[in-house]
Amino acid sequence: MLITTGAVLLKLPVATPEPITWSDAIFTATSAVTVTGLVVIDTGSQLTIFGQAVVMALIQLGGLGLMTFAVLVLSMLGLPLSMSHRIFLREDLNQTSITDLMKLVRGILKVVLACELVGVILLSFVFVPEFGWQMGLWQALFHTVSAFNNAGFALFPDSLSQWVGDPIINLTVPALFIFGGLGFIVVTELYSRRSWHGFSLHTKLMVVGTLALIVWSVMAFAALEWTNPATLGGLDGTGARLWASWFQGVTTRTAGFNTVDVGGIHDSTAMMFMSLMVIGGGSTSTAGGIKVTTFIVLLLATIAFFRRRTQFHVFGRSLGPDEVMKVLALTMVSMLTVFMAIFLITISHDGDFLDLAFEVTSAFGTVGLSRGATSELDGFGRAVIIAVMFVGRVGPLTLGFFLATRSKPRLSYPSSKVYLG
Repeated sequence: MLITTGAVLLKLPVATPEPITWSDAIFTATSAVTVTGLVVIDTGSQLTIFGQAVVMALIQLGGLGLMTFAVLVLSMLGLPLSMSHRIFLREDLNQTSITDLMKLVRGILKVVLACELVGVILLSFVFVPEFGWQMGLWQALFHTVSAFNNAGFALFPDSLSQWVGDPIINLTVPALFIFGGLGFIVVTELYSRRSWHGFSLHTKLMVVGTLALIVWSVMAFAALEWTNPATLGGLDGTGARLWASWFQGVTTRTAGFNTVDVGGIHDSTAMMFMSLMVIGGGSTSTAGGIKVTTFIVLLLATIAFFRRRTQFHVFGRSLGPDEVMKVLALTMVSMLTVFMAIFLITISHDGDFLDLAFEVTSAFGTVGLSRGATSELDGFGRAVIIAVMFVGRVGPLTLGFFLATRSKPRLSYPSSKVYLG
């Protein structure tokens, strides 16, 4: 419903200088609600301030979560929260209990407002001197909301490439989407407890996993692209190359901004980017992908299997078969979704295979990075990308639980063996 409403608003004459097609409007609205950032029209030139405001509102609602936003509205209106609403909210926030949910929601709102306020202030130092107070503050607000919600929408055709060596852009924007990608619960816990021993296992895994992936992605991008004239090799000075390596390394898993031409990266770098986009960010965050914790549990389960262990532990806590089964289901559904989407999109479009695979992976991870294939897709290809963006944001397991039926088996069968591997 939110995507439909956004598409209708974007079709209004006040939203665009020149009329856009329904396909453009639906694609843009879906990309905004799913906080992906893939575009078929230029947000800065083909949308008016009203149209840009619609996109920004869709990004904020899609990133914050409709259930969380609805609870905030009910709370502000003084309306009671029913038990069914609390159960829905518990599932939306990936919690195990319905107690203290309102406290958690208020904490989420405080995190969002605080981060976005700081982001607007810092980015205004860059945009206001260049575009004036009115337009500069609007640029700062739009890019702050887009960055914190990991949307990747920018008001410039080349994203943020004009500021490839600007320290404020290279520190503020990544800080926003890193905090947004960690997850509201993790950020709230980091602020409230401030002690490693007091953190939950989820927070510890997210912090360690995120730091490890950032170090790997930044170093790998710099090593692979340092002499590439289309990316880092074309920049003046070591400082600009280091800034670009840092920015592009941390933006890849879900943010979608870029300060270098993604279409010019090597095939090896593209493959690395695709793996990072599939991993994504954290649970209950504005990020997509299978999530960092899922990837870590998958690695730990693999190690435990080769060590012939039925359980595995991390940071003094053990994880059992239930977590492993959920991880396997999520990974399998995600792989099938990506492979099926790549197959479908290649039926109607015989372009470069890596570009198409990159596009699908970016849509599934709700990242928004593109090698230029988005604008070349026909109606069927756009429909596939729209569906993948929707699945990537809602979550494969959510759709699976929604479509599946739960029933108790009436019969039990003797166990047997299948030779694997």
